Amino acid sequence: MKIEFAPLNVPLQRRLQTAATLQWVFSFLALAQCCLAAFVLLALSDWWMVALLYAGWLWLDWDTPSSGGRRSQWVRSWRVWDYFRDYFPITLVKTVDLDPKKNYIFGFHPHGGNSPVCLPVPVCVYPSVSQVCWCAGSIVDLSVYLSVSQVCTVCSIVDLSVCTCLSLRCAGRGPGLSVCVPVCLSGVLVAGGFGNFCTEATGFSRQFPGLRSHLLMLPFWFRVPLFRDYIMCGGLVSSCKASMSYYLVSRPEGGNVGVIAVGGGAPEALDARPGALKLQVRNRKGFIKLALKHGAQLVPVFSFGENELFDQMQNPTGSPLRTLQNRLQSIMGVALPLFHARGVFQYSFGLMPYRKPIHTVVGKPISVTQTPSPSSEDIECLHHIYLQSLTDLFEQHKLNYGLKEDQHLTFI
Repeated sequence: MKIEFAPLNVPLQRRLQTAATLQWVFSFLALAQCCLAAFVLLALSDWWMVALLYAGWLWLDWDTPSSGGRRSQWVRSWRVWDYFRDYFPITLVKTVDLDPKKNYIFGFHPHGGNSPVCLPVPVCVYPSVSQVCWCAGSIVDLSVYLSVSQVCTVCSIVDLSVCTCLSLRCAGRGPGLSVCVPVCLSGVLVAGGFGNFCTEATGFSRQFPGLRSHLLMLPFWFRVPLFRDYIMCGGLVSSCKASMSYYLVSRPEGGNVGVIAVGGGAPEALDARPGALKLQVRNRKGFIKLALKHGAQLVPVFSFGENELFDQMQNPTGSPLRTLQNRLQSIMGVALPLFHARGVFQYSFGLMPYRKPIHTVVGKPISVTQTPSPSSEDIECLHHIYLQSLTDLFEQHKLNYGLKEDQHLTFI
């Protein structure tokens, strides 16, 4: 393979843009591990008292990620995010004004080219095992046989192997028998979602005065020492039920925006590539139910260019590679998309995203009447309206951002 190196006379501004994006990639691929290692080393060193004091602070501050977080306007306004924005570049497109006296749920699409990483976790197999859905905290009883298909009450997904918002916990004292089930741990490398809603680089507060954006992230990451404090500064909050229901979309004074990256998890990861317009949203209804329960306005958001940032090796359905990936996913619960893009000093391979423009279009809000106990018909009706609004938003703007007339969204 011929390697195309970057020229030596690249302007300083572009070098700074590359450096800013490199630290962003590092932050969500390796910073958590580094923070955890640093904390452990500190605890084992002569400075163990500092680690002990931080552990005490962590205990006192444990519920903050599910209580609205701890945004820092200073961190959100760092100059580094301007360089990060200009690397692609990223643009936030407003179509209508949003009333700051209301609460909103932004459904962000697509999930992006770098999708969730699911790891197998041992879980006690016993009748007292409970299913915990991280995206809304719903708990239901599981059968002793995990091979029996269950229904996630939030995502309405029948097969546990594709429901990436699940963790499992033992609610009682069972025997030492255990199995491995997939637990979603990641799904954060969404450049448009981060740049628009976790920083002020694209002017969210200026375009939507009175609104506070909060990008939802799985609770696991808020248990990592030091890393949790850093990501909360950008407005990232836990996706648990308390966070969404009690501190964001139900606050009577309004002004809160919960941004949910609505994606298809591990299965969608294997199809994420430039030009991909398939969205696994037909069975994603948890955020619909949440909007109905609390009367939050639903806003479809489509980020044009999000899937153009990474390539993936060709793996059509039925190919040997896809068969192997599906097999590994079924055994380990791990999606293994072989994605790649460019490097820092060369353009041929690496994990740095391509310099492709991202245009994140915020659509018109869907009025939602509060229904404390929504029926299945209520959820289906609103879900249908949401998908139609998302389709209309895409069709209205696709020609402006490099797509062709014959390109359409496909919902699966």
